[in-house]
Amino acid sequence: MRQKRSLVIPVTVTVILMSITIALMVLWIIFAANSASWTGLTLGTLAFAIVLCGLSYYLIITVKERQFLRRQMNFVDSVTHELKSPIASLRLYLETMQVRDISEEKRTEFIQTMDGELKRLDSLISQLLEVARLDAIGDDSPSEAVELQHFFERCAAKVCVRHKREMDDVFEFELPTAGIKAPRIMLEMIFRNLFDNAVKYGGSPPKVQVKSSENDKHISIDVIDNGEGIPVNLRKRVFSLFFRAGNELTRTQKGTGLGLYIAGTLVKKLGGNLNVHDRADASGSIFRVELPRAVTA
Repeated sequence: MRQKRSLVIPVTVTVILMSITIALMVLWIIFAANSASWTGLTLGTLAFAIVLCGLSYYLIITVKERQFLRRQMNFVDSVTHELKSPIASLRLYLETMQVRDISEEKRTEFIQTMDGELKRLDSLISQLLEVARLDAIGDDSPSEAVELQHFFERCAAKVCVRHKREMDDVFEFELPTAGIKAPRIMLEMIFRNLFDNAVKYGGSPPKVQVKSSENDKHISIDVIDNGEGIPVNLRKRVFSLFFRAGNELTRTQKGTGLGLYIAGTLVKKLGGNLNVHDRADASGSIFRVELPRAVTA
């Protein structure tokens, strides 16, 4: 409600000012036309038009700033939750192990759970650091020949470990394209985030298809999930910084809204494009990465 009220006031004031400006411009046109003052008519109309354009620009900028502020607030909420949850879990298990005598089997289970929470924390911190150094990623990494099948299997295996899934049960690869020449670190960050997104927002159970094709200039790689899909009005916004659909208090999926931003930024840095489309054969989304056949950072 606070966010809505903070946006209502500037929008209302701007709309009122625009309405007054339009009314004054109409009255001025009528007055100048009746007075046959064509020079005054031209200059006055131009001045009113400039004022109207300025108010319209102000309104657009204000709305965009409020939307960005809302995404930042959601981001803070999500990061706070992502940090506090594993820390609270680790504290609980440590206190339990300190004050209670537990069996060796239970101790092993606790240690495995704590290790998983630590990996979750490490993943979050690594993602935050990646955003902080996006501009410099890949600058010192030369392009190298990357064999896609083995490379994608490694990325998928890491993602499946994080989500506690078996890779063969989740991922299916159709890669007639043998390889691509590009900085390996940038490719790994792009597709690790896309694979993670596909598993996180996929169906139950998640199924992810990875397909490639090529022509004389580009290599296209599709990451296809079986989730609910993305509404048309959100397909460009999902690559924005901090953007996540919904509200952090009601959202069920974990995350910070940084993964697709990282992937999209790095794809552009490599001279390619990243877009999202609906599946034609079933529910779900297709994230299509188009890269030049040989790219450099």
